[in-house]
Amino acid sequence: MSLLTKEYSRVKYISGPLIIVNYIPELCYGSIVEISNKTGEIRHGQVLEVSEEYAVIQVFEHTLGLDIEKTFISLLENEATLGVTKDLVGRILSGSGKPIDGFGEIIPDIYLPISGQVMNPTSRERPSDFIQTGISTIDGFNTLVRGQKLPIFSGAGLPADEIASQIVKQAKVLGEDPHFLVVFAGMGITQREANFFINYFEESGSLNKVVTLLNLASDPTIERILTPRCALTIAEYLAFHLNYHVLVILTDITNYCQALREVGAAREEIPGRRGYPGYMYTDLATIYERAGRIKEKDGSVTLIPILTMPDDDVTHPIADLTGYITEGQIVLSRKLYRNGIYPPIDVLPSLSRLMNNGIGKGKTREDHRQLVNQLYSCYAEGCEIRKLVAIVGEEALNDSDRRYLKFAQAFEEKMINQRDTNREIGETLKLCWKLLSIIPKSELTRINKDLISRYFVEIMEDGVESPFL
Repeated sequence: MSLLTKEYSRVKYISGPLIIVNYIPELCYGSIVEISNKTGEIRHGQVLEVSEEYAVIQVFEHTLGLDIEKTFISLLENEATLGVTKDLVGRILSGSGKPIDGFGEIIPDIYLPISGQVMNPTSRERPSDFIQTGISTIDGFNTLVRGQKLPIFSGAGLPADEIASQIVKQAKVLGEDPHFLVVFAGMGITQREANFFINYFEESGSLNKVVTLLNLASDPTIERILTPRCALTIAEYLAFHLNYHVLVILTDITNYCQALREVGAAREEIPGRRGYPGYMYTDLATIYERAGRIKEKDGSVTLIPILTMPDDDVTHPIADLTGYITEGQIVLSRKLYRNGIYPPIDVLPSLSRLMNNGIGKGKTREDHRQLVNQLYSCYAEGCEIRKLVAIVGEEALNDSDRRYLKFAQAFEEKMINQRDTNREIGETLKLCWKLLSIIPKSELTRINKDLISRYFVEIMEDGVESPFL
């Protein structure tokens, strides 16, 4: 039922997904309105902008068939809300949070504003607990921490969807698995991609711990803007009302930003970099900053946004702004992918700024940080020698160079190329020590000698040749 019994017909003009109306006193920013036309068809929209002369309304469905003279506006809510409940887990929803799986309507426990809860910076708890994804290049080298926002930078054609679905299947908080849930939101994805995710979740048995929101490429553009906010509203309810650890996966942020650009063009805004709105940084921040932990709350929201970099350009505005707001990035490599390596995660440009908070004694293992530092160093050295080989040939290398070259090859084939295997963090660290057996002990300068004597001997006895040589 509308808050107002009176309907207004003050439409000035229609531009794409937007309706511009003359000033209506009752409308305010964020208000939800009902839109009816001469045939009685009902649509809904949200107020984007209000001034003393007019108001701009974005229509959630479409504006096809609306007539300026016979379109009526009435107020429904003062702000956009979403009904949430624990029963959403295991369900498949539209981008606006409505069930589309054929299992009936959902009775909400509470309605929450999709703009999110205000998280006072002083009430934020520092992310510090390790989340295991089962992927060695993430768990071992770019560790995901509970409450962190860690994006995946992909390129067109790279298997970001497969990696996302694998994380949904395998991710868990060690020792607290029953309290771990996933909210997955697809924005502007194709029907084929939607079918892939649904089938994968069902076949892997992970559907019962996932809330799935799907906005297809054929769905309205405005719904694409609502989808991440609806997903995070559900996540906040599960985390801060029901005390679950919630991992939110958003794909594809590029589609979301293109929807922002389309709405900005319809509003005739002055474009910023590459045609995207100048406020895109602020808009993305309203999404990313909803991840985190709150003091005296057991639950948490951890965020993995996935974005496709046009032309693999890491300086593109979407990737650039995302990197500013988030705490690191996981970068997919086209070269590794062409070599048949999966997941093709390049550990050298990848980074997790909160990694040190989630690893070490009592969390992963005491040797984790030093061990990873040594592998970074050896792999980087091996990659540099590869470039040298392309110039002078392998015959010009000494024995030490050949070992580092062999290390780089083994690192990619054994560590990165794990296919769909689910590796525990202990398995990943054990494999790290095995790989280091290629390098002479005297050159392991980034690891404490006590750790070398303890862990290296457990893997390889003195005098035994490395299995990777």
